[in-house]
Amino acid sequence: MKALLGIALRSLLNRRLTVGLTIVGLTVSVALLLGVEQARKSAREGFAQTISGTDLIVGARSGPVQLLLYSVFHIGNATNQVSWESYREIANSDIVAWTVPIALGDSHRGFRVMGTSDALFEHYRYARTRELAFARGEAFEGVFDAVLGADVAARLGYDTGREIVLSHGVASTSFLDHADKPFTVTGVLERTGTPLDRSVLVSLEGIEAIHVDWQQGRAPAPGERISADAALAMDLQPTAITAFLVGLKSRVATFRLQRAINDYPDEPLTAILPGVALSQLWSVIGTVERVLLAISACVVLAGLIGMVTTLLTSLSERRREMAILRAVGARPWHIFMLFMLEATAIGTAAAVLGSALVFGGFWLGADVIGRQTGIHLQIVPPGATEAAIVGLVIAASALAGAIPAWRAYRTSLADGLAIRL
Repeated sequence: MKALLGIALRSLLNRRLTVGLTIVGLTVSVALLLGVEQARKSAREGFAQTISGTDLIVGARSGPVQLLLYSVFHIGNATNQVSWESYREIANSDIVAWTVPIALGDSHRGFRVMGTSDALFEHYRYARTRELAFARGEAFEGVFDAVLGADVAARLGYDTGREIVLSHGVASTSFLDHADKPFTVTGVLERTGTPLDRSVLVSLEGIEAIHVDWQQGRAPAPGERISADAALAMDLQPTAITAFLVGLKSRVATFRLQRAINDYPDEPLTAILPGVALSQLWSVIGTVERVLLAISACVVLAGLIGMVTTLLTSLSERRREMAILRAVGARPWHIFMLFMLEATAIGTAAAVLGSALVFGGFWLGADVIGRQTGIHLQIVPPGATEAAIVGLVIAASALAGAIPAWRAYRTSLADGLAIRL
């Protein structure tokens, strides 16, 4: 068997161009299948670790998945706002331990700005029990103070003491800047692997201050602008927020409060359980996942068919080679095993290269994907599923190699040595 393996490898090297192209095609197929599986697991892991310890998320009336996406993952926009009076009434409930208000709608150079309170730094948890920590600096105290997520600071090269200007809207390019009311960076958060890494955090009063001279979403005319100093002297209590997180004194009251909020008489509100909303999100995209896996499996099948075609095509060119091997003592099953080993070697090489391509690509490209899509992909180590996929690809390659191996097995010695005119 060792001698056969050496002959198989030398034969593959002798045909390295066609074999190399076959391996490349099969590698791409395997990488696509593994990539879909890794993306699925990475996305689920990243979403699941984003928020922990929050019992309810409350926002304006909308679907649970939509509320989860825009309030926690900063994907999409809110349909409406929550009045400050309603927020305060719910926050002051006897069963509520803490709340974290969230105000969205502005940005800085393509990064979302989130207005909140210092309760965020005290109560927000991610990856089950981890708390927010500062890489440098401290939380905001003044109206025009800002805290940067790790990705914002790294990508823009900002540090504490830097002045920044917020922009109206969430587009990457905005022509409505709040240039008359700059903010000063007071702190940079440590990397969390959550959307907070790509956020600029300011106080709710800061959000109110930059919009104090705006009327119904319209930018102020030159003579209508209110300076930063004048804004500081005004009442900057918010009139509305986008959503808020709720932590309860006892989780037994979760469903009771959720029902009360969903039936809130003063305005239409929606309260969701983060875990349940995540499950609904996966049920929505589960069909897409299965379709992508099926398409990837078909691509792998196409790659295996290409490998079989290559080996079958080479049979007519290798008749004399097979005949010589038979003449020097190789038995028919040796020829059969030779082709099986070649097919297995091609499948193994493609599986290894495909795995390296996928996990190397995720390791290098996860940050880029996060910045471009807002979805942070966790690097999940290969598990049983990936091992099963690799094993199935290698086994399928060996099985597919049985077709040309059988054809070669049946090739007679006389047929190989005959001179064809």
